[in-house]
Amino acid sequence: MDESIPPALQPPVTVALAKLVKTFPRPGALPGMIYAEPKWDGYRTIVLNDADGVTLWSRQGKELSRIFPELCAAVRGQVPPGVVLDGETVIWNGDRLDFEALQRRMVTSRAALPALVHELPASFAAFDVLAVAGQDIRSVPFTGRRQLLEELARDWAAPLNLSPTTTDMELAKTWLKDLPATGVEGVVFKSGSGPYPAGLRSWLKLKTKSTFDAVCAAVIGPITQPRALIAGLPVDGQLRIVGRSTVLSTRAGRELGRQLRPALPGHPWPEEISETSLNRFSKDKGLVHLTLVEPIVVEIAADAAWSGKSFRHPLSMLPVQT
Repeated sequence: MDESIPPALQPPVTVALAKLVKTFPRPGALPGMIYAEPKWDGYRTIVLNDADGVTLWSRQGKELSRIFPELCAAVRGQVPPGVVLDGETVIWNGDRLDFEALQRRMVTSRAALPALVHELPASFAAFDVLAVAGQDIRSVPFTGRRQLLEELARDWAAPLNLSPTTTDMELAKTWLKDLPATGVEGVVFKSGSGPYPAGLRSWLKLKTKSTFDAVCAAVIGPITQPRALIAGLPVDGQLRIVGRSTVLSTRAGRELGRQLRPALPGHPWPEEISETSLNRFSKDKGLVHLTLVEPIVVEIAADAAWSGKSFRHPLSMLPVQT
């Protein structure tokens, strides 16, 4: 058995990506049989196990090995050398995924890390395999790669897990309906006959959207034609900013603007906030000017990526009822 990793899979590894869709794909939307999998709310992780040891890598090419030592130890004990896995690192807090716990891992010190590992250990959900016995198998159709992955995972124990997959779209629809309660973001669809599409958005992803009432207490742009709304919810007894909307269409901005009135003194929000407070993944570290308004209730659609204090992804404002 070859314990080395193929040269083409030396990190950073280019991962397959998924295109966002709004509905379940029709038969024939992807080549061959369509396979559905849960979309985990965690960190995309490439696992490499070779003769020199186990390393974990993010999709951006950052090494994560030090941050998740429990996963490295599990891979060393349960995965043969010469294997490259693709999957998601997650942390369960009770019966729900905890993305905030993952983020704490990224910034904690070496001295404090063991306590976090003990308190909320990480898990790995494998959904693809890119190399086996030192051989690059990305050209093998998904059905063949899945069979090899299932053989590798036959005797796995926590924290290593095999992510489920199905060709039963009715079952996938129940996943989309029921799993968001656990923090799962939606469903990913893959071509059963397709190779591993490194760097391409050949997979499809459908995110769960829930509608709810939120408070619009600020907007970005002029009050008569806002470009985006800033949503708030009661958190810890105060009205907190929990996210921003996607860019509003001209019509939606105009209709929202008709309902808005300038803020009175004593508004609880500042007139400027950091871009990263609205989008923690933004590379823009500047400030965003808010147009404060008297709070009104609006209907919002959001995916399952809720941290307990804010939404990580932009919200969608539903049409204003007139």
